[in-house]
Parts: sequence; C-alpha cells; structure tokens
Amino acid sequence: MDNIKKYRQIIQRILTEYASIPYTYGELKTKLIISQDLNNYLLITQGWENDVRVHGCLVDIEIIDGKIWIQRDGTEYGVANELVLAGVLKDDIVIGFQPPELRPFVEYAE
Repeated sequence: MDNIKKYRQIIQRILTEYASIPYTYGELKTKLIISQDLNNYLLITQGWENDVRVHGCLVDIEIIDGKIWIQRDGTEYGVANELVLAGVLKDDIVIGFQPPELRPFVEYAE
C-alpha cells in the first residue's frame, strides 16, 4: 500500500475516533467531513450551547505532495502526536498553522 492510501486510512481512523466522543454539555455534535478526492479532512463542532449557536472547525488536515498538513488542531492531545503513534514519520507531517519561519524549530517537516 502506498503512503497516500495508508495516510488516508490513518487520518480517517483518528478523526472518526474523535468524532465519536460525545460532548458532555450543550447540544453539540462533532461532524467529520472528507473530500471526495480523500485528501481534505475537516472535523467540525456544531449545535447549540445554551442559546448560542456553535459552529467551528476543530481539525483541518490536507494531504499535499505526499505530506500530511495539519492546518488547524483544536484537540487537547494533538493530532500530530496521534499520527506519529499510528506510524506516520515526523518528516511527513507539516504543522501548517505554525508560521513558516518557525517550522525549522519544531520536530516535524517544513
């Protein structure tokens, strides 16, 4: 299996697990959205908390040129950590929400 297919499966498994965790307050749900080309993944939170509408992006991941780009990560543990535990090399993970000038100082790809 090539890396892209493997990465797609890993990302989908990790985000599906996150999406299954219920909120303990409000009428909130987590929804996993996967693009038809399978290279874009969004985990969003939506619903109501008291009288306030909630709709926001929790995780945004893209596969670009064979690397996993984490564009947004609102999880407590960190999706990059989950990816590494699942067997993804740190050299294949880009922390896209970090400014480019800081990426050389993190332990992941630039």
